[in-house]
Amino acid sequence: MQAKPGPAHPERRRSDLPWKTPKPGHEDPSAPGLVAAILDSPEYRLADQDVEFLSHDGTRGLRLHLDYMKAEKLLEAAGIAHTIVVFGGTRIPEPKAALKRAEEIEAALNAKPDDEGLKKSLRIAQRIVAKSHYYDVARDFGRTVGHAEGSEGNCLVVATGGGPGMMEAANRGARDVGARTVGLNISLPHEQYPNPYLTPGLCFRFHYFAVRKLHFLLRARALVVFPGGYGTLDELFETLTLIQTRKIAPVPVILVGRAYWSRAFDPDFLVEEGVIDPEDRELFWYAETAEEIWDDIRRWYDRAGKPLTGGTTGREEDAG
Repeated sequence: MQAKPGPAHPERRRSDLPWKTPKPGHEDPSAPGLVAAILDSPEYRLADQDVEFLSHDGTRGLRLHLDYMKAEKLLEAAGIAHTIVVFGGTRIPEPKAALKRAEEIEAALNAKPDDEGLKKSLRIAQRIVAKSHYYDVARDFGRTVGHAEGSEGNCLVVATGGGPGMMEAANRGARDVGARTVGLNISLPHEQYPNPYLTPGLCFRFHYFAVRKLHFLLRARALVVFPGGYGTLDELFETLTLIQTRKIAPVPVILVGRAYWSRAFDPDFLVEEGVIDPEDRELFWYAETAEEIWDDIRRWYDRAGKPLTGGTTGREEDAG
């Protein structure tokens, strides 16, 4: 009886298929050059390896999906379940750096005492020095959250935009105590670098602001906002709008530095003008120290009857 064949090898063959080698030059001298031209053509590349193709307008949907999925899968793999999101100005450095810059401008002004541009620069630099103590507050707060990191899969970490200033300070504080810390960078037309205190493997760079914003809120358990400019205001107002409309479940929103925020943003005026409701004014409050911020967050969750870690997050309420 003829033996029945066994299963074929899943990868190897005993004999090569005809197309394993290109048409040889001895059969047609032009064949090798023609094949090389085909192989070098961008149209011959696999679609997922063709960066030029993926950059077309028509593939924007794929890029959006990839922008979302890369960070999502890596955060899941790292066991990052919850975040305390910290925003704030990139132009507010640590106190010694702020003071050094002000002293340099003052020295330049002493050499040119009538220079109006230097006078203005010195006034601004002095205001930055006055705000630079918030760097220490943000760093202290990062340490506090870092101590509360928790176990993998139920992990609470500091998440920032990954830039300098207030974000650097919060990431740095978490790193001070050996905790992991997340940065969500964005690709911009001008060169930029992440701050050095982010955990390698937990700093992501996004192409789309919308996807970056989504990742900020999917795991957010609180939003802590230090003095800042347009970018800080953008994230603050978007978060308040999502909570106001209940597009996401409410989370604590804390503005650090009443003296700054009372001038930058006047919610009482908006209530008086009838463009927001009184209850919308209650979606945030002010704090001054790292201890106060942390106590306020924990108190908010106690009053809400929810755990700070575990339970409902923006993911269930569809932050997107």
